[in-house]
Amino acid sequence: MRIFSGIQPTGDKHLGNYSGGFRQYAAYQERGDAFFCIVDLHSITVDYDPADLHEQTINMAAMLFATGLDPERSTVFVQSHVPAHAEAAWLLGSVTSFGELRRMTQFKDKADRQDFVSAGLFSYPVLQAADILLYQTDAVPVGEDQRQHIEVARDIAERFNGRFGETFRLPEMIAPAVGAKIMDLQEPERKMSTTGGTPQGTVRLLDPPDVIRKKFKTAVTDSGADVRRDADSKPGITNLIEIMSVATGDEMDAVEARYDGQGYGHFKEEVADAVIALLDPIRSRYDELRSDPRELQRLLAIGAEKAREASDPTLQAMLERMGFVKSEAGRLFGAVRPREL
Repeated sequence: MRIFSGIQPTGDKHLGNYSGGFRQYAAYQERGDAFFCIVDLHSITVDYDPADLHEQTINMAAMLFATGLDPERSTVFVQSHVPAHAEAAWLLGSVTSFGELRRMTQFKDKADRQDFVSAGLFSYPVLQAADILLYQTDAVPVGEDQRQHIEVARDIAERFNGRFGETFRLPEMIAPAVGAKIMDLQEPERKMSTTGGTPQGTVRLLDPPDVIRKKFKTAVTDSGADVRRDADSKPGITNLIEIMSVATGDEMDAVEARYDGQGYGHFKEEVADAVIALLDPIRSRYDELRSDPRELQRLLAIGAEKAREASDPTLQAMLERMGFVKSEAGRLFGAVRPREL
């Protein structure tokens, strides 16, 4: 089974990223040929700071390895180090409709928050489809918020296959049964996010223990006292139960039974302790990895070489079936070696 997923380097990563992404990555690397991409090209579709993008790309590599990815088992690389991603995105744009892109929920949400809306933000889903389809991906482990993007990638693949001949596998989205969408601790009607959430309601993976405890202590609940799931009337407690399940690995029914009749205060303290126990070793490993950026660059260079070799056959098939004349080197564009970060 071929597995692919990507994550943007910019923005502090939080508990929702771990629950819907990082922990899935570590689990699925054991189940097939796994590719995990730091999608830096996606990060420039909105206003950004170049120095921050550079720093955060290295940080993301450290976080991916700290949360369980093994460079011996997984191919971890930076998107811009593999030119096939940008090339394939341009080619796939010819089989993507304006209407499909205009309907994308994330585009609407992000566009509403910006004065300048880039064409890159609008065509973002085409590049994401290229990311996935280049690797003949079977499974894409992502959070629930990416479902619409995976559906569009499948539509693009089917349209290309129908017009130019069978070229792509149709990827399947894989979201965790528990923790696919962790909500903000202060406003549990919206997902946890460093950009669209609240500072006090977002648990960052590198938050120190005392900050984590304070965030859970002040987490919004409801006027009742029962620790039980009810997404409509008890969204805050429902979210905390799900977080406890993610942190401990216990079933949500077991969490409810364990805290039956104990009240919210004690439960929130226990959730905080469980999250701290989960994140402490990740933070320690991250600090250790981040102290050696040259080693991180070496691992990313190895990953990029593997990714170029894996993606090139698909790109060449696309070019041939679309009618392009090959150069003597066998590529439409010259191969570009990635610059050192």
